[in-house]
Amino acid sequence: MSEEKELKPWIKPALEFGPVLLFFIAYGRLKEQQFTFGGEVYEGFVVATALFIPLLVASTLILWKLTGHLSKMQLMTLVLVVGFGGLTVWLNDGSFFKMKPTILYLFFAGALGFGLLRGKSYMQVMMDSALPLTDEGWMALTKRMALLFLGLAVANELVWRMLTEDTWVKFKTFGMPVIMFGFFMLQSGLISKYSTEEDES
Repeated sequence: MSEEKELKPWIKPALEFGPVLLFFIAYGRLKEQQFTFGGEVYEGFVVATALFIPLLVASTLILWKLTGHLSKMQLMTLVLVVGFGGLTVWLNDGSFFKMKPTILYLFFAGALGFGLLRGKSYMQVMMDSALPLTDEGWMALTKRMALLFLGLAVANELVWRMLTEDTWVKFKTFGMPVIMFGFFMLQSGLISKYSTEEDES
């Protein structure tokens, strides 16, 4: 089992969120433009997506090289970005990339729900036991995470189908991370209640 190497605190967030921010910047600069490649006309959103894919692949590989480890969530995200992003560019249709978060969150919600039916916390596996929680705590957190992922999937569908492209890009870039951060901040009571740190000490 390989140990995860220590990094400076800013490196991991920069590698994880840097490509998303660069996508937002690229989209902002390209959204009013059209580009012709091989006789096909591409909107700025599709071109920004085409730039985002190799950026995410590169940042993920760098993160793996630096830490010697990637979480299952990071790997799943990479596969879906390459798959749905590739379809967006190949078919010149931005809807595939916009659907990616829906598929990702439905997959996580379904996987966690399936685990709960079996009496297991797949959240503990996905997060590599990163939080010091008892088994009961992991089960409680998993139930909440399954509901969160389901809610995010529904929210993503509503935003990209009913609102403007600009709104979806802002929601994807800033709204979803804020919701995730706020969710984990609200779990402080659960983490404190089921923490194993006192037992270990």
